[in-house]
Amino acid sequence: MSEPARPLALVTGASSGIGLELAKQFAHNGFDLVVVAEDDELEPAAVELRGLGAAVSPVRADLTQRAEVEKVVAAVRGSGRPLDAAALNAGVGVAGRFAETDLDAELGMVELNCASTVQLAKHVVQDMVARDQGRILFTSSVASQAPEPFQAVYSATKAFVQFLALGIREELTDTGVTVTALLPGPTDTEFFDRADATDTKLGASDSKDDPAQVARQGFEGLMKGEASVFAGSVTSKLMGKLSAVLPDAIAGKSHKPMTRPGSAG
Repeated sequence: MSEPARPLALVTGASSGIGLELAKQFAHNGFDLVVVAEDDELEPAAVELRGLGAAVSPVRADLTQRAEVEKVVAAVRGSGRPLDAAALNAGVGVAGRFAETDLDAELGMVELNCASTVQLAKHVVQDMVARDQGRILFTSSVASQAPEPFQAVYSATKAFVQFLALGIREELTDTGVTVTALLPGPTDTEFFDRADATDTKLGASDSKDDPAQVARQGFEGLMKGEASVFAGSVTSKLMGKLSAVLPDAIAGKSHKPMTRPGSAG
């Protein structure tokens, strides 16, 4: 008798950071993968994941372009296999004073963090509901829990993702599809470099969380069907939960010294 087929997972933003570590979690736990990113790190990541025993299909796509999102959907459906899990993880940040930050960069961030997530989630949810089976992980952030001065648009995009995930989850309570939101704290990835936030206290901190730890906790929460996972160190988890219960004005003021440009010096 032939062995049963391995389950299939989709991971976006999979070339580095939390996304790559999530892909490793799936590979370690017996999944094959469709991995998505737009940069040159995607192929080396795919090679590393194949070394963990997974069959890996890399899809290079710029998810700020809606036709490129459809290319990802076509790749998943074209595999001829049901999608058992999806980690919608791709996202970027833009830091700085709102009066000075680049509008095109921020609108691109909204397109990636919000619009592409909705577009991809629409197809993933429809296919999983049709099968009455599947697991979806949305990478949100502790920044979704309160206003973030000097990361105003970024935190707003993550609040969007968080509410999207929780709203869809509630809709699907009578199905076999689960939805989990992953809320990392400051994590040791390329995020702060790409967001131009290395001159902030937060960006310059040497106590950021390990992305492997964040991914492991997120994967475990996904497998358990948890609603939200505050991931990382104990300190990050407490800070995230505290931000969620503090009045917005107080939380925003408390974050300001950490995110202010030039505060690292």
